[in-house]
Order: sequence, then C-alpha cells, then structure tokens
Amino acid sequence: MLQPPLEIDLLRSFVAVAEGESFTSAGTALGASQSAMSVRIRKLEERLGRRLLDRTPRSIALTPFGEGFLGDARRVLAAHDDAVLRARTHIERPNFALAVSDHAAGACLPQVLMTLAARHPEIQFLATVGASVEIYEAFTSGQYDAVVVREESGNNKGRRLFRDKMIWAAAKGFAWDRSTPLPLVSLAAPCGVRATAITALAAQDIAWREVFVGTGVAAVQAAVSAGLGIAALDSRNLPHDCRHVKSSLGLPPLPATEMLLHHRVPGRRGNEIATAIATAFRESAA
Repeated sequence: MLQPPLEIDLLRSFVAVAEGESFTSAGTALGASQSAMSVRIRKLEERLGRRLLDRTPRSIALTPFGEGFLGDARRVLAAHDDAVLRARTHIERPNFALAVSDHAAGACLPQVLMTLAARHPEIQFLATVGASVEIYEAFTSGQYDAVVVREESGNNKGRRLFRDKMIWAAAKGFAWDRSTPLPLVSLAAPCGVRATAITALAAQDIAWREVFVGTGVAAVQAAVSAGLGIAALDSRNLPHDCRHVKSSLGLPPLPATEMLLHHRVPGRRGNEIATAIATAFRESAA
C-alpha cells in the first residue's frame, strides 16, 4: 500500500524539537512560531500513525518510537541536503570534441590537454587520436569540433600550427644490408606518412618489406627502438635511443610536415579556443 509522503519541513521540525527539547527554541531556529512547530509535529505523527513526543507543560521527551525514528529522520535530511548542495554547486562543462593526427599527437598530447584544461577549465575536452585522412573526413561530416591534421590535398585551408622535418629513424645499433629489401616500420594505412615514405622509396627504386605495422606512433617508436626496422617519423617523434639514418644509409629525402588546425566553433569563442589549441601544440613542439 502506498504510504503518505513525509515532507522535509516536517522532518526538519521534528529533528529540531527533539534536539532542542523545546518547541520555542526549535521554532526560533527555523523561523516559525511555537504553535506552528506544534502543528508540524502533530501532522508528522498523523502521517506516521505513531506518537513521536511525550508532552507535559514543563517538558518534552521522545517516545520509544520517536527515539528510533530520529535516526531515520536525520539520514533522510542529510541525503536531501547533500543532493541540494550538489545540484546548486554543480557547473555543467560543455564538451569540446578534438581529434588529433597520431603523428601530431606523438608523446606531447598529454601536455597539450593539460595546457588546454588549465586555460579553459570551463570546457571538457574530449580527445581522439587517429589518421589525418580519417579524422578530417569525420570533421567535414560534423563529428568533431576541431581537428589537428597533417596538410594533405583537400585540407590545406586550416590554421598552420607548426612545421616539422620528416626523417628516417632506426635504433642506434641497427644495420641494414642494402642487398635486402628495407625493413619498414609504419602505421597502418591510411597514413599520410606511410604513403610518403613508400613513394620516396619507390622514386629511388629501393625495395622494401613490411616488418611491423602499428596502430599508433608509440607502437612504431617501440618497434624502431627494438631494432625491428626503419620508420619515417617527424623529427620531434624520434625516440631518444634512436638516430636519423638518411645520410648513413643513402635513403631518399622526405618532405617537411605541416600541421594544420581546423575548427567549426563560430565567433569570438571559437577563435579563443582555436588560439588556445594552437598555442598548446606550438609550445609542445618547441
């Protein structure tokens, strides 16, 4: 059977009377008259169907039931007041979907996100890392608020963030027998850096074989550090235990990398966020 609701004001009045052992002091604390407090207690008792207080002209005492119910009333009030406090102090932070090319992210993405959070604490940045081609296509279809991608055909109208030199990287102790195909370490297609490396090798008739295909730059860096083969990387992504091997192995030159920012947030607000993203990436690339 559905029970009648217990109003918060009635519970608060009961706790105040029980703790102060006085209708007068409880009424003063809650901004109500003595008679109003008495009416509230009587109404609560009617809702419960049990007596909460024993009243005499000189004193007020809890009944055995009232003593047990006092704890219940306090717990209900604590939960109510906590919920109200959370609702009043909660600040809804709008989400901002940012997608970053794996080569642009490298090892610097955590620092970039920390910088953005510090400069725009009112925004919740949601980051995705992927291939430039894929995330730019998703951006044009409305999936992201902003993307940081390599400059490629069709996406060259964004804000230029930084320029980096692309190099051939290998472990310091790695040796390649030129009579065998070059052992290539790369990201899975579609990857602009992979395509650039393959095109450069083909231009000089250098045979190659795939020895490792990674799903992220970190995986490629690990494979190169382990001595599995040679990878095309942005110079800022060269692992500390690896070296640039173009001159020593006679590999073809690679073009520089241009990183661009595209965003769809209009007006002054969009420009502020775009500037913050650009600054964070430039600082991390410096």
